[in-house]
Amino acid sequence: MAPDARFPSSCSLDVVGIGNAIVDVLVQTDDSFLNAHGLQKGGMALIDEQQAEALYKASGPGLETSGGSVANTMVGIAQLGGRAGFIGRVRDDQLGTIFSHDIRAVGARFDTPSATSGATTARCLIYVTPDAERTMCTFLGASTQLEPDDLDLSMVRETKVLYLEGYLWDSPAAKRAFIAAAEACREAGGQVALSLSDGFCVDRHRDSFLELVNGHVDVLFANETEILSLYETADLAVALDRVRSCCSTVAITRGADGSVVMSGDERWDIGIFGMGDLLDTTGAGDLYAGGFLHAYTQGESLERCGQLGALCAGQIVTQLGARSQVSLKELAAAHLN
Repeated sequence: MAPDARFPSSCSLDVVGIGNAIVDVLVQTDDSFLNAHGLQKGGMALIDEQQAEALYKASGPGLETSGGSVANTMVGIAQLGGRAGFIGRVRDDQLGTIFSHDIRAVGARFDTPSATSGATTARCLIYVTPDAERTMCTFLGASTQLEPDDLDLSMVRETKVLYLEGYLWDSPAAKRAFIAAAEACREAGGQVALSLSDGFCVDRHRDSFLELVNGHVDVLFANETEILSLYETADLAVALDRVRSCCSTVAITRGADGSVVMSGDERWDIGIFGMGDLLDTTGAGDLYAGGFLHAYTQGESLERCGQLGALCAGQIVTQLGARSQVSLKELAAAHLN
């Protein structure tokens, strides 16, 4: 399918993402550190600013990069050669400067002005133990204060796909921004993609998400836990049957079992790419979405979209963090051509 068969020919951007602007601080540690600080291994806890500062000071050396689910996806798209933009709120502080510089340095467009008041820039402390398990402590800070006034609707109108994360639904102001952006994108002929983000997020906002999925979202991303939660079933076949009639395209990731891509009555079961030893699962779902959306906006088949998503996810779990240390563009050329 030619790229212009899906999207307006005037689009200057492939994908624009709106999400939490978070600085990821990745630290390799051991179980004794987690126990000493009362952290549940493998968990994801929301913490306040005071807790964030205390943990940050107690941590060993870490890798600091721009993060957040959608930001990771936009960076993946940029690394693949796509034209990506990001909208999110940071504060005019040290971590805000790190986020802004880092995401621009990889080629993604980021024009949202830094806030001069309010909460400090969000950060996610990610502790990776030798078994590749990740334990996350997140202070959402300024990212949750994203408002409609922060939106660059000109960027939204210039994109083929607007990609949104379900976490935004936790903030009423961000939710309003989310809706305004989706409406502007659709009016300009673009499509809307949504990531359900997290099983607990689905539990909190099930009715709203069901309303979104039923007619307002073109491309839906979820993992197996999230889609089962959305439809309150333990049977994946039941959930897949229900969601296939709601969105034009659905991509469900299943960890070691690969992924399922669906459109109408068509279904593709995509295998995994084993690119090396499992080190860190941070960003696997984000990079899957990045690979998928890059191929999607280039007019590739949906099977090819799933394969590129799987390849990017397979690479990212072999290293620390959600920034590929090898060229994703060269990786795709080597494994998918």
